[in-house]
Amino acid sequence: MTHGSRLSAIVPPLVSLLVIGAGLELALLATATPTYLMPRPSVVLSALADNAGELSRATLQTALAASLGLVFSAVFGGTIAVVLSMHPWVRRAFYPYAVFFQTVPVVAIAPMLVIWFGYGIRAITAAAFIVSVFPIIANTLSGLLSTDPALCDLFRIYRAGRLATLLKLRLPSSIPHFLTGLRIASGLAVIGAIVGEFVADTYQAGGGIGTAIEVAIKEQKTDKVFAAVLMASLLGLGFFALVNLASFLSMRHWHVSETKE
Repeated sequence: MTHGSRLSAIVPPLVSLLVIGAGLELALLATATPTYLMPRPSVVLSALADNAGELSRATLQTALAASLGLVFSAVFGGTIAVVLSMHPWVRRAFYPYAVFFQTVPVVAIAPMLVIWFGYGIRAITAAAFIVSVFPIIANTLSGLLSTDPALCDLFRIYRAGRLATLLKLRLPSSIPHFLTGLRIASGLAVIGAIVGEFVADTYQAGGGIGTAIEVAIKEQKTDKVFAAVLMASLLGLGFFALVNLASFLSMRHWHVSETKE
């Protein structure tokens, strides 16, 4: 990606953000909307600056739990996808359970995670894992099953075994799909970690960003709530950007579509 293309990708959303922020600031000023209902962007930025240390520590705690959940999702989800790709009857028998597992709202089972794992990072990591694992399973499985039939025939002609075909053809072909699933899962892992913190955080060292949001709501500090939500959004964007960078670095010499982003 050239310097000019980088600017063309960054400048338009930045300009639109500034325009929307300025418009919202003026609209809230013109309508004299109380800060406790909807704080102006300038007030949110001021709260972010005033609580920078606390929110940074909380964001780092959430980032740790989300990172662990995402790593476990990548390992477990990739492994399950490989197992499901082995035979059609395996997929018919077990893939519906993976879909069902995804439909269960993490908010509903978060209290059960406390019972199973106790309060603290283990339950929060489990929440991040539960939310983020299915996109990796679904996308990796799609990649494993959509390998070029001509290449599969070539491997059969040369009498390659199932393990050799898996390691040398199907797995490499599924890497772009796996990375797509990882992109989706990266943002979901942050959401899952925050939901887990609402229920299972121990408030140690101030807790994570979900705890900061809860405390600010109870203290009726709406500007701090928005500042914490902003930090959570930036954390999700950071995760997505890191996965995008890893995807670009790993695929730029092999898969053309990855180099165009």
